Amino acid sequence: MSTQRRNILLRLLQQRGEPMTGTELAQRLGVSRQVIVQDVAVLRAAGEDILATPQGYLLLQPTPPTHRMVLATRHSREETAEELTILVDHGLRVLDAVVEHPLYGELRAPLMLASRADVQAFMARLEETGAVLLSHLTGGVHLHTVDASSPEHLAQAREALRQRGYLLEAEGAEAQRT
Repeated sequence: MSTQRRNILLRLLQQRGEPMTGTELAQRLGVSRQVIVQDVAVLRAAGEDILATPQGYLLLQPTPPTHRMVLATRHSREETAEELTILVDHGLRVLDAVVEHPLYGELRAPLMLASRADVQAFMARLEETGAVLLSHLTGGVHLHTVDASSPEHLAQAREALRQRGYLLEAEGAEAQRT
């Protein structure tokens, strides 16, 4: 029964191709959200590449080659929506937010934001929960891993961040690209 349910869960994530909340999966499968959390843990342990994003669970599938970059930025909480909107408006997908914590080291949170709607939903959850952004721990300084279909999109987004004063970079240094 649980193996069959996990197979159905995987099929749902594959067919959707975008995040599904634990609540939605639980309703579709007729189980509790906690059962979904456990099933996802078992599937991950079995090698399935399931990511928990703010929008829900996402099964990572092979994607076309992209251009990836890590951007260092600094801004206030009030400027978060503008920073993220700049990135998605330039065709970038914001994969995560990363800060360097003095005790714990690198703290990374998956974001998977690719549109204005994603940014608006993220900001709504931020307001609803009253949560503290990771960048609050580092005076607004944080990293974003981003990807895009072309290097031009990355360059345009970097320039837009630079113009707004959000981009942190060493003079004359090139951005790290992978």
